[in-house]
Amino acid sequence: MEVRAVAEGNLPEGVVPIAGVLAGLEPLPGSEEVFGAVDPDLLTVAGFEGKPGQTLAVPHGDGAAVLVGVGEEATFETLRAAAGNGIRAVKSSHAVCLLGLAPVDDATRAVVEGLVLGNYQYRRYKSTDDDAHLVETADVAGADEGELQAALVAADATNLARDWTNTPAMDSAPEEIARMIRQEAESAGLTVETWDVDKIESEQLGALLGVAAGSSRPPVLMILKHRHDGAKHHLGLVGKGITFDSGGLSLKSASLMEEMKDDMTGAAVVAAASIAIARRDVPIDLTTVIPLTDNAVGGNATRPGDVLRPKAGPTIEVLNTDAEGRLILADGLGIVRTFDPDFIVDVATLTGAAKVALGDKIAAVFGSERDVAAKVLDAASRAGEFFWEMPLFRDYRKNLDSNIADIKNITGGRYGGAIAAALFLSE
Repeated sequence: MEVRAVAEGNLPEGVVPIAGVLAGLEPLPGSEEVFGAVDPDLLTVAGFEGKPGQTLAVPHGDGAAVLVGVGEEATFETLRAAAGNGIRAVKSSHAVCLLGLAPVDDATRAVVEGLVLGNYQYRRYKSTDDDAHLVETADVAGADEGELQAALVAADATNLARDWTNTPAMDSAPEEIARMIRQEAESAGLTVETWDVDKIESEQLGALLGVAAGSSRPPVLMILKHRHDGAKHHLGLVGKGITFDSGGLSLKSASLMEEMKDDMTGAAVVAAASIAIARRDVPIDLTTVIPLTDNAVGGNATRPGDVLRPKAGPTIEVLNTDAEGRLILADGLGIVRTFDPDFIVDVATLTGAAKVALGDKIAAVFGSERDVAAKVLDAASRAGEFFWEMPLFRDYRKNLDSNIADIKNITGGRYGGAIAAALFLSE
């Protein structure tokens, strides 16, 4: 979708306006003209009250307009949600969004992100466009051009990560995901290094090799670099890239396996974030490490009770092959540390225990120090994401002690699984 900044003023003919309405039927600034032309009886019959998530298509001139509920207050998050709801309700190729005129800090970014993310559909495997309602052009009234372009970079990167994550595992072998990431990363100006299985073996990444052992598709490790002459800080990113997770010999049930193509979301996120950083030419140094492999069932698969030797850190007794993400992250962290970054963030679908604790709308954050976690939480807040700090409770570390190696990959107990995973990675 093309997104453009336009001045506030008369609406062009044939374009569907998206007008924002607060709870209590108060239009947002810029939306008064559209809202004022609507028959109040129509609102009553439709039950439209300006509540979050509500949309209503109404007559406007010779065409239509879309009213979208914002809720009690216009904030960054309510504007972004309203823009997303509004664009999905437009049944035309061209819309003009009036929400950017709201007196909210970062209103342009909120609206642009809402439009671009809300308009997203993954259609690679659809045979027809019968059910597609994608908007081709969206104008944002009153938008700041610089803020709009910056928001587009972030939103487009998010949709890129969505594309990679939505790709079925049959078309996202480690080598194929690496190819797709390389293409976008090099286009953004990142330096890309790709390690094949021979290089991975020579570098002694025993944890990554252990997870990959059951698959016929060889593992890959990627290193993306962004360097800036004005950099004062060096950020390290690591993303979990399990391109399909069967659970290995500790096999998942069929229902739990259905969506395991998305177990490489962490890899997609850090790759897309790196691309956005490069495209914005953010004045930092960046090193991103992405280990990619299937976790499959095969004759050579790692068995419960086997011991793996990662690049750095303790030897690992594998008691559950379905706790594999932390294993490849161990080698990813071992590699990124060799570049001596000031700050490391690893991103992963890790673990189901985090969803038990926080549900599926909130991400768990563990930090080696409180100020480390605070930086991530602050960034999440500014991005409109819901993160929550969890305790890296050191007293639980003894539950990971192994009789035959330095550490186990699970505790074996029912409780505190997310904390156990974080303690494992902290090693």
